[in-house]
Amino acid sequence: MPATLRFYSRLSAAAAPLTPALLKRRLKLGKEDPARIDERRGITRQLRPAGPLVWIHGASVGEVLAAAALIERLRSLNMRILLTSGTVTSAAVVAKRFPPDIIHQYVPYDSPRFVARFLDHWQPSLALFIESDLWPNLILAGAARRVPMVLINGRMSHRSFPRWRRLSGTIAALLERFDVCLVQSEIDAERFTVLGSRNVVITGNLKLDVRAPPADESRLERLLFVTRGRPVVVAASTHPGEEELLLNAHRTLAAHFPSLLTVIVPRHPNRGEAIARMIAASGVQVARRSLEELPTARTDIYIADTMGELGLFYRLAPIVFMGGSLVPHGGQNPIEAVKLNASIVHGPHVFNFTDVYGALDRAGGARRADDGDALTQQLGYLLNDSAARDAAAAAAAAVVDRLGGALNRTLAALEPYLLQMRLEGGAADA
Repeated sequence: MPATLRFYSRLSAAAAPLTPALLKRRLKLGKEDPARIDERRGITRQLRPAGPLVWIHGASVGEVLAAAALIERLRSLNMRILLTSGTVTSAAVVAKRFPPDIIHQYVPYDSPRFVARFLDHWQPSLALFIESDLWPNLILAGAARRVPMVLINGRMSHRSFPRWRRLSGTIAALLERFDVCLVQSEIDAERFTVLGSRNVVITGNLKLDVRAPPADESRLERLLFVTRGRPVVVAASTHPGEEELLLNAHRTLAAHFPSLLTVIVPRHPNRGEAIARMIAASGVQVARRSLEELPTARTDIYIADTMGELGLFYRLAPIVFMGGSLVPHGGQNPIEAVKLNASIVHGPHVFNFTDVYGALDRAGGARRADDGDALTQQLGYLLNDSAARDAAAAAAAAVVDRLGGALNRTLAALEPYLLQMRLEGGAADA
């Protein structure tokens, strides 16, 4: 084992007594669930179900949702699922959008003692890590227990790759613990191979196979009623620095489209109050969904600062700006919006989804705006031309259909492990 991993293991073990202070701070910031705080130390009140158990781990909302279709297929094979993630928002999404038999736990902090408790209790039959959330102690302990481990939907961003290359021995020691790395693209395959993966297979991006997000019919009807006849633009999963640009775009466009309603869905709903204050200070009329307000005829900008309602707003608007792209965050996943017939506008910073946005742009399924002025121009063009909107939505849908299929390829790669689990489960039942 590389010296870096030995040092990390000792340091993380020595830091374990500081966990209460860390948890207290994170609780104050709203980053932990007080009712489930023990899960961060590998302690749970839930019993392990009998038989084979597939453990799936993803960092946050995006990774969890990427696994939704895979989880559905595994359930159809009568596999029990343990799903771990690291954020309060992802736990809320699991509670809202996943079947009740899916066991969700917060991933334990990566201290050897906490990880050992977690693995000793759950004893997973197969571990699937989504994308690139690689915790060293978790991986090393899983391998030491001979848990088959597979990286699924693997991605190595252009920012992470050079950092890991500087620690090539460390990342190689982690990646070689995986039986196979199932990655999204040729670029990812090349990067994982260079970093030391022994077995790399290109399966595509699971996020292309996600279903359209659900929407409550009664809530949708109310929104359609109160916005009837108005042009609507949705800005989805926005990040700090983007709301100001959207406000400026709205004010410019409202001169040409007087009844325009802009809906801002912040990536982190707890930012809703601050965004609303900034907009109100400019003299623009604003309403907030978290306060159970609906947009009125006087509302210019509606802040949808709630969880799990993007499916509602994608159905409300034919034009969607994908956030995290006018600032260097890397862009948010446009697939769900595409599957609900949106015409997409995005900024230049989409390195989290380079292949997807590149294909959408080339096909005319998305339009790029490099700054606030270009954002205003692109939104104005689509607001003014319904035929262009329809053509963009159709082109985007064709791209997503063409690039799909990762789910079936991933399942095919996992079949030997699933077969072994079924055999072991049958033997245990006998």
